[in-house]
Amino acid sequence: MASIEERRHSAAHLTARAVQNVFEGVQVDIGPATDEGFYYDFDLPHRISPEDFPKIEAEVARLIALDEPFVKKVVSREECAKMLAGQTYKLERLADIPEGEDISTYTVGDYAEMCRGPHVAHSKEIGVVKLMRVAGSYYRGDEKNKMLQRIYGVVASTQEELDEMVRRIEEAKKRDHRKLGVELDLFHLDPEDPGQIFWHPRGWSIYVTLQNYMREKLVKDGYQEVNTPALMPRSLWERSGHWAHYQQNMFITESEKRIFAVKPMNCPGALEIFNSRSRSYKDLPLRLAEFGHCARNEPSGTLHGIMRVRGFVQDDAHIICTEEQIEAEVAKFCRLLKDVYGDFGFDRNLVVKLSTMPEDHVGEVATWERAEAALAEACKAAELSYEIQPGEGAFYGPKLEFTLIDALGRPWQCGTIQLDYQLPSAERLNAEYIGPDGKKHHPVMLHRAVLGSLERFIGILIEHYAGAFPLWLAPEQVRILPISDKAMAYAEKVQAELAKAGFRVEIDRSAEKLGAKIREATLWKVPYQLVVGPRDEAAGTVSVRERGQGDLGAMTTANLIEKLNKELVA
Repeated sequence: MASIEERRHSAAHLTARAVQNVFEGVQVDIGPATDEGFYYDFDLPHRISPEDFPKIEAEVARLIALDEPFVKKVVSREECAKMLAGQTYKLERLADIPEGEDISTYTVGDYAEMCRGPHVAHSKEIGVVKLMRVAGSYYRGDEKNKMLQRIYGVVASTQEELDEMVRRIEEAKKRDHRKLGVELDLFHLDPEDPGQIFWHPRGWSIYVTLQNYMREKLVKDGYQEVNTPALMPRSLWERSGHWAHYQQNMFITESEKRIFAVKPMNCPGALEIFNSRSRSYKDLPLRLAEFGHCARNEPSGTLHGIMRVRGFVQDDAHIICTEEQIEAEVAKFCRLLKDVYGDFGFDRNLVVKLSTMPEDHVGEVATWERAEAALAEACKAAELSYEIQPGEGAFYGPKLEFTLIDALGRPWQCGTIQLDYQLPSAERLNAEYIGPDGKKHHPVMLHRAVLGSLERFIGILIEHYAGAFPLWLAPEQVRILPISDKAMAYAEKVQAELAKAGFRVEIDRSAEKLGAKIREATLWKVPYQLVVGPRDEAAGTVSVRERGQGDLGAMTTANLIEKLNKELVA
């Protein structure tokens, strides 16, 4: 049976074929499978719109029904050039392939592609295809190149499955963090400052609450918090290896004829702290946590809301330990990660992947093999199954990646722990400790994050909760709705009592009628609304409305605080 990736990739090929059949003068570029479906990039005189989708989909359905085979063939460069005659973008891609390398092609019917595959055996295995949207995309992702038309689509086995998939996609649009971020006044993004976030008071409240939550977890787990400079000299980045392997993503500046870089990651700083004084084996493991602000020079075309940005903060930590401590420390981290994800309602099974040595790596192969085996053993100790991701490790070491599943069933890779023999080595940053034998030894370092980027994790939470945050995380936990100005003094008294108890509470001071105030608070997704009037003041109570539950009746402020506190610890 064909995999979903094979079906999506094959659907992309048939979509390209269908567009060429429907329109004239079509130039095709690439069409890979994605996590959600597939896309294909086109250059043609006609401006494609959603109104064109039905006729393209009808042609795709016709091609699928033909049930033609996808035939793979390895050809010479000359044969491939003939096959792609007239297709400018394809011929440019062909020129990128090194001389002597095999060129793989797939043919289905009268349509041929230069492609590594794999694909379905016959077109009927694809299933049902629906086109979702069209967007602009620069050729090769470079804004200096021509803007192509990118068609996105999805694939399902049956029409029923497709209908459910489309429903989830429409729900995801409603939950889009960029849309809700503006509607709920959490943040804004300025096109003049791409990849940077302007946090508004409500959004920053979520940010600080999330950061403080992680701080409490880290203290209980034996971490010490540190902070390292945002700007570090080129010499340090050269010794760490980042200058050779990551320079293209670094923001670089110069002062007094010296070159500096804004840190894209925090790890060299942690080892600088370790190296600041002599260390003993009795000091290990040393767990150094840092909410370090990083900057990475990501291409503007890859930026996405607050999910992918240029400036961000990680819930980063570096565990400096002995080889014998690796298994226990990785297992300890896995328990912390599962505990944290559970607190946010991500209680489905985690997807764990072990990423192994990439081609662009530092260090000996034998050391990498030892590191990969250590992570695999740690997974077993933590009772976690894992998949292998060949060649996807960092340049300095293998890693475990943890993917959580949100309310819509979408995967998000967030947590990671990387095992690093290289940075602490004599060839790099030369970290040393005195062992029980009285001799100097190099430790190993575990780079780890639970949430990853706080910015990205908040974006995930916005979409996971559809903006309706749980009480403990909500930027505004309670809104008081006075029925008239006569109740304002009592509203302020209630506000003061709740604020003293530690709750984030606001008063709706507008002149709107009560119904409008309730609708407004509902739109802002405030967990609790308190209606107060003269009768409430006389009785010393508030009329409580809970988000999603409606009217809960009258309560004293003391009883309400007790209820809210119970919800916070639930």
